[in-house]
Amino acid sequence: MVNDFEVLVIGAGASGIGAAIRLRRMGVTDFAVLEKAGGLGGTWRANTYPGCACDVPSALYSYSFAPNPEWTRAFAGQDEIRRYLVATAEKAGVTGHVRFGVEVRRAEWKADHWELDTTEGRLTAKIVIAAAGPWHEPLIPELPGLEGFEGEVFHSSRWNHDYDLTGKRVAVVGTGASAVQFVPEIQRQAGRLHLFQRTAQWVLPKPDHHVPKAERWLLRTVPAARRALRAVEYGAMEALGLGFRHPWILRLVQRIGLAHLRFTVRDRALREALTPDYTLGCKRLLMSNSYYPALTKSNVDVHATAVAKIDGSTVVGADGSSAEVDAIIFGTGFHILDMPIADRVFGADGRSLAEHWQGSPEAYLGTVTSGFPNAFLLLGPSLGTGHSSAFMVMEAQLAHLTAAIGRIRAGNWSSVDVRKDVQDAFNAEVQAALPGTVYNAGGCSSYYLDVNGRNSFNWPWSTGALRRRVARFDPAAYTITAGSGDRA
Repeated sequence: MVNDFEVLVIGAGASGIGAAIRLRRMGVTDFAVLEKAGGLGGTWRANTYPGCACDVPSALYSYSFAPNPEWTRAFAGQDEIRRYLVATAEKAGVTGHVRFGVEVRRAEWKADHWELDTTEGRLTAKIVIAAAGPWHEPLIPELPGLEGFEGEVFHSSRWNHDYDLTGKRVAVVGTGASAVQFVPEIQRQAGRLHLFQRTAQWVLPKPDHHVPKAERWLLRTVPAARRALRAVEYGAMEALGLGFRHPWILRLVQRIGLAHLRFTVRDRALREALTPDYTLGCKRLLMSNSYYPALTKSNVDVHATAVAKIDGSTVVGADGSSAEVDAIIFGTGFHILDMPIADRVFGADGRSLAEHWQGSPEAYLGTVTSGFPNAFLLLGPSLGTGHSSAFMVMEAQLAHLTAAIGRIRAGNWSSVDVRKDVQDAFNAEVQAALPGTVYNAGGCSSYYLDVNGRNSFNWPWSTGALRRRVARFDPAAYTITAGSGDRA
C-alpha cells in the first residue's frame, strides 16, 4: 500500500471533499483523504439528531461547481445534505482517494515534507490540507456530579437513537442552533421536558418550505434559473450581512424576532424569560417556526438558568431550580476555537498549532500559519460570518491553496511558508475592524470569543471582500524554498 503522497487531506466532510475535487481538477492525482469515520459527510454524517437541518438556504449550501437542482426543501435536512456530499464525491471520482477508518494522531513538518502518524501507520506528504472542520468535537460542560448520573446522557452530535424518549423526563442543557432544531421534535415524545437556558436566543421565523416538483424541474432544465435563485439568495443573505457590520440595522431586524416571540408565546413570564438582552447577531443567528411553540406546551418547563450541578438524578440550576430526570441531552456546541487538530499538528520549530496560538487561533487569510510550511487549514480562524454559507468560505480558500500548489509544482518549490510579519499585519487589521461589528459590540458572550476573550472567529468585512481577498495567492506574502533548498 502506498504511504507517500504529494498531498494528504485530513477529513472527508464538505471541505475535504471540496479539496479533493479541486485537486483532481488541477491534475493532482497523488493524494489521499484520511477520514477517521467510516463514511463521507463530516458534520452532516455525525449529526443525526431529530430535526437536524441547514440554517442557510439550500441553493447556497452547495458547491458552486456542483449545483443541486433537486433540493426538496428551501433549507435542506441533514440526510439530504449528506447524500448530496456523497453523490458529488462519487460523481467527481474522488471517493476512491478516501481512506476510511484512518485517524491522524500526529502530523509533523520534517525539513521538506510532512510526516503523519496515523492509525494505519506512518504516512508522508509534501503538502497537508487540514479539513477537520470546527463543528467536529462535541463540547460537554464539566458539571459536578455528572459522572454519578445513572440515567442516559448524550450530546446532540452523538445522538443515541436506541434510547426511547417516549414518556421520559428529559433535561436539555443548552439552547443553541442544535437545540432549537431538536427540542420541538423530542417535546412530542417526552413525558416532561426541562430546558435549561443560560442565555436567551434570538430566534427568527424560518422561511422554509417544500420545493415542488415543478420548481425542481425548472431548476434542473434551465441553468439560468438555478443561477438566478442562487444570486437572489446570496443577495438576501448579504443584505442581512450588512447589519453585522452596522449593528443598528440588526436592531431593526430584531423587531421581527420580538414580534415572532410575542405572536407565538402568550405567557408573559415565559416570554420575558425568552427575550434576549443583547443585539441580534451577537450570537449565531437562529431560525425556527416550531421552537417557541414547543416551549409553550404543557409538558415543557423552561429554566432560565445555567446548570450548577447534577445531584443523583436531579439537575440543579444556578438559580436553585431543579428537575428530576431520566435523561440529559447536551446541546452545548463544539470545540470551535480550541479545535482538537491543533494539538496534533507540529510545525518547523517542533511546537504544535495549539502551542503557537496559546488559545487565540491566528492564520493569514484564515488559511495558513507561519511556521507550518505547505500546510493549509480549511474553515480556519477569522473567516466565520454570521449569515453566509461555509461553502462560499471554503471555495475561496480552495482557490488560494490550489493556486499555491500550482505554483509549488510549476516552480519546483520545496515549500511555501507565510511570512510572520504578513500574518501579524493581517490579524492586526482584522482585530482593528471587529470592535464596530455586532460580533464584538452586541453585548453578549459567544463562541466567537476565545479563552483569552479575543474574537478569533469572525470576518469583519463583506463576504464579497472575503471571496476576493482569500482566493488570491500572493507569493510575496510567503517565504519560498526552492527545490534545491535555496530560499527566495
